[in-house]
Amino acid sequence: MSPLIRLLASLVALMMAMGIGRFSLTPQLPHLISEGQIDLTGAGLIAAANYLGYLLGALDAMRARRPDQVRNRLHTGLWLCVGLTLASYWAQGFWAHLLLRFGSGIASAWVMVMITALSQHIAITANRPRLGALVFAGPGLGVMLTGLLALAANLTGQDSAALWMIYALAALLMLLVILPALPQPDALAARPQTMQPDNRQPGIARLGAIYGLYGLGYIIPATFLSQMANARFHGQWQADLFWPAFGLCAAIGVALISFRRPRPATTRFWLMGGLWIQALGVLACLLPSSAGLALGVILCGTPFLACMPLVMQCSRDLAPNATARNAAMLTACFAVGQLCGPLLAALSSHFSGGLQPALIIAASGLLLAGTLAWHSVSPPAEHALCDAPTARR
Repeated sequence: MSPLIRLLASLVALMMAMGIGRFSLTPQLPHLISEGQIDLTGAGLIAAANYLGYLLGALDAMRARRPDQVRNRLHTGLWLCVGLTLASYWAQGFWAHLLLRFGSGIASAWVMVMITALSQHIAITANRPRLGALVFAGPGLGVMLTGLLALAANLTGQDSAALWMIYALAALLMLLVILPALPQPDALAARPQTMQPDNRQPGIARLGAIYGLYGLGYIIPATFLSQMANARFHGQWQADLFWPAFGLCAAIGVALISFRRPRPATTRFWLMGGLWIQALGVLACLLPSSAGLALGVILCGTPFLACMPLVMQCSRDLAPNATARNAAMLTACFAVGQLCGPLLAALSSHFSGGLQPALIIAASGLLLAGTLAWHSVSPPAEHALCDAPTARR
């Protein structure tokens, strides 16, 4: 099967696992809160359970080395995303949704790590790096899909249970379409994952810190955007436009970044710019007007997924022979930041009655991440070039 078909299947897999399996909670929060199933503090704790599951799934994915282990986690994660979304149709109350979102976090992490490693290997082997970057538009398209489905459900007066069923059916349809075309892990196993001779990978730890701060910074507006819009528009249908707009901006951001010529010397500056733009977007969400929230959607959404291929490119530049393991390690760092975000939001809501302190801390984390990216370690190839003796004329 052609690399293009495999990469397209990878995009749809992330669209389903992340957009529906992972982020479908966001457009559901106004429903769940208005139905009295949870409050804003409970919403933060449910989101934290989802991201705790994502962390555990990413840590477990680091153990997948054989082709059968990769394949089993990928397929199990995809089917769990469908099954747990369907089970949410019958869920009632805080604990039921918390347990289901926890399971969805594990499943989506398995899919994210496995698809990242497999798709990027296909893209590099086929010399199609731009198509490999476009795979990361999948979550953005999934977010846009969940937002549009939520808008349609709200306009027709559907409740949260009906929307869970709609999401489950959409996820099942996508999975059945892509199953025959999913990337196979056998080719990945042919390239051994080796460590550097001293078992240290310079810059990977700093990159993990950047990715963790990025996870903390983006996740609060990404989780509570629908609820913030619902509060600004007092439950009117215009509030439902912000979440699909966020997903559309995220997909556009990935498309724009795919036209960048991948150079190790400039990747960190692209990453720095994306993180700082997103910090401005988080601060824009603090403005009391709907225009401020719209600006936040554009500035937060556009770099949201574009930073992911940039981080993975930095990882490949620093350690080209350990891409699969580093993808899992970086995803775990990302998950730690995401886990801290909803907990911070829950504390902010409990003690201040709003999300303003949490948003300020999130923006500060993104600014710090951008600064770390600016001063990040150069790839080994650059060091080798700088250390090479000047040729005699």
